[in-house]
Formats: sequence, C-alpha cells, structure tokens
Amino acid sequence: MTLVRDTASAPTDARIPAPVGTSRLTRSPTPDLSRHLAEFGALPAAPGATTLLEMLHAAGLEGRGGAGFPAWRKLAALPAGRSSARGADRHPVVIGNAAEGEPLSIKDATLLRTAPHLVIDGLITVAAAVTAAEVYLYAPAALLPHVGRALTERSDAAAVTLRAAAESFLSGEASAVVNALAGRPALPRDLSVRLTTTGLSKRPTLLHNIETLAQIALIVRFGADWFRSLGTVESPGTRLVTVSRGLPAADVAAGVSGVSGGSSADPTVPRADNCVPRTGRTSPLRQQSGTVAGARGHASATVLEVVGGTRIDDILRFAGIDTGSIAAVLVGGYHGAWLPAAALQAGLDAPSLAPFGASPGAGILLALETGRCPLTLAASIAHFLAGESARQCGPCLNGLPAMAAVLHRLATGERDAGLPDEVARLAALVAGRGSCHHPDGTARFVLSTLTVFEADVAAHLAGTCAKVHA
Repeated sequence: MTLVRDTASAPTDARIPAPVGTSRLTRSPTPDLSRHLAEFGALPAAPGATTLLEMLHAAGLEGRGGAGFPAWRKLAALPAGRSSARGADRHPVVIGNAAEGEPLSIKDATLLRTAPHLVIDGLITVAAAVTAAEVYLYAPAALLPHVGRALTERSDAAAVTLRAAAESFLSGEASAVVNALAGRPALPRDLSVRLTTTGLSKRPTLLHNIETLAQIALIVRFGADWFRSLGTVESPGTRLVTVSRGLPAADVAAGVSGVSGGSSADPTVPRADNCVPRTGRTSPLRQQSGTVAGARGHASATVLEVVGGTRIDDILRFAGIDTGSIAAVLVGGYHGAWLPAAALQAGLDAPSLAPFGASPGAGILLALETGRCPLTLAASIAHFLAGESARQCGPCLNGLPAMAAVLHRLATGERDAGLPDEVARLAALVAGRGSCHHPDGTARFVLSTLTVFEADVAAHLAGTCAKVHA
C-alpha cells in the first residue's frame, strides 16, 4: 500500500524559532515526542518530490553514511513514473539505514537514542514525498525497542517497519541492507545493479543514513538558507562526529579473532556547554555522548555535533585530547586514511582532506598516540577487514587475507626489505576489482598506513621500533 501522510494536522509551526548556534541535532535534552515538539515544532506538510529535491539541492546536504553522496542526487535518481511500461507498480521503497557496522562509529546509535523523532520525521517526509510503497528503519537489534517506543508515540508513522540489522562490518552497505530486508544474507550485491531502479521487491529503492534523514527533517522545517548559515560553502550545516583516542587492544583482538557485531551502544549522554574557541565566536562543536560499550568490546568515544569544515585539531581538543601527544589521526574509520600530526589544522571537509587521500566519511576520528606502534594497529585492522569480507570475489577471498598477512609480517618484525612493496602490489591488485567497495576501502587504509608511517616502516625493517606494540 502506498504511503500517503496525513498532513492536515501538521502545519508549519511558526511559534518555534529555528535553532541558533551549533546545537541542532543535539538540541533536545530528552528523546520523548513532547520534548521533540517543544524544541522543533510540528512536522510541516510533506513537500512533493520535486520540491524536496530542490530544497536538498539548495541546502547542499551530503549523505552522512560514509560516501558523502549528495542527498538530492539520490532522490533525482528515482524513476519519475510510478508504473512500468507493462503496468507494474513502481512505487519506491524508502529505507533509513542505522546499521553502523563500522566499529569506530557510534553516532547513529547515539542519534537514535537521543533524537529518534528527528530520524522518524525525515524518514516519513521522504517516504511521503516519493509516495513510497514500503518504509523501513534498519537498525541493530539492541536499538529496536527504543525506536519502537518512539514510533508508538506517533500517529503518523504506522507505515514504518523496524528490522534488525545484521551484525557485520558490511551490514550497512546499501545492497547488503536490501538483501537483508529481502531475507537473504546481508552481503553486498554486484555494483552493476542500481538500487534506484531495481532494489527491494524489484522496486526503485531509496536508502539514506539516519543522520541524513534527521538533517532532512530540519531542512524541511527551517529551510536551506538556515541549514547553510553554518559551515562552509563546500560543507554546509553541521554533522555528527565520533572521536576516539586509540583503539583498546581488547577491541582489536576481538575483531581479529572473528567476533563481529554492530555498534549496539548504550551511551551515557552528558550535556556540555559550548566551548569558546580562540576567536571568541560561538563554538563550532557540541558534545553529545561519552563512554560506550560496543559489540566488539569496550571503547571510549565521544560524539560531537560539528560545524562543517571545523579544524580537526579543534575537534580533538574539545573531545579532551591533547593534540601534542598525537602522531596521526585516522579519518573516516577502517576504510579511511591517516592524517599526519602536521596536518591536523585541516578542516573536516572533502576539499581539505582530499590531498591526504581522505574524506569525512561517516564522521570518524581515531587519534593515535605518539608512543603506540601504528603498524601493529594497522595490521590488526587489516586482519579484521579481511575476515569481514563477503567472500564473493577474488579480491576479497584471496587478496585481502594475503595483503593482511604481509602487513602482519612487517608489523611483527620480519626484516625483509621487499615487504612494503609487496603490500603495495597486493593493494593495487585488489583496488577497483571487487564486487563491492570493501577491497577499495581496505587498500586505501593499508596504503595510507605505509605512506604516513614511512619512518615506522623503516624502523621495523631495521629492527629499531621501540613503540608499544600491544
């Protein structure tokens, strides 16, 4: 049945002013509907697909799931008609993706626990705009009761179906989500199949990360100009960022041993006043979450709401990290790239990070302390990624384990001068040849490790590395 939202009782609430300052997604102190409405007002009547597309294009909203694909382009990719040449129903499927299989990210779990109604607002707005036939919210099982309670508070979200996300690194990849919802293993499909034309139930399928949906909910309320009033031209608005200091050895060991799972976080949520940076302006940062326990072990992380283009060293400092003790920062998670300490003044936006082969990704920063061996950490992550492959193509099945094994030999002290070149050779072999982007992301991470930590590679080959290897 096609979803058509009853908008008669949801006019734009002019009594609620647009949020001022950094706190947008993190504005509401509690997750209940009454507080949500007090902070944001009622959800306005859903715009049509064309109007929504124009709003998102004007806002410049990029997807928050990792790829940074413009939100308006996803909407534009849906077929215009709602029936095929043979008369088949082609009303689309809309999916809110909160799988968050990346071990270093907890921002989606935090958002669902602290602002579930913003996510639901965005989901039903997009679904109504495209007259969706099916609407899903796909999230880790531990979060479903919490989201379910939020849905029961509303009368406009009856069409939303909750589904438990598979617990794996690749569980949030778009085609893996579609496979899981169809009752198949949550593994990526061939990249040649376009979900916007043939997705779930053979319908056009539109999938957004839940932070993207929450941002859409704000844009339809307060407008594209308001959204762009913070951030830069290239990176407007705010975004959520998960900041961690190192990866505890237990977490890496758990990943290497094959324990996999989504980040089923149960964060404590301390409120924090906006910090005042050196310029005296309103802070570009807003703290939202503290320590969490994830499915792969325990990690200390902080979720911040950050203005687009904020300098990475400023983000780290507000997260309580002394930048003077940091050797490098991994930007974008396990499929990301390293930023050396000398480059921490770069902004968290695509143009600033491109020279380092990095991108904001899903908003993940992992700070590596100066006394810790980066090759040991990188080898453990590469081993984990090899174990998380879909095993559907040669690059994943054979290439990733081989690359991880050679990096492990280098990290554990084998003094063979040919090892770095062999790692690079294997990375070149797997990149761009997989059925999905998992080999590409893994190769990017490994090659970035060899480049940024060239001195550490030399120390390992000389047998002089004195850093902590745990």
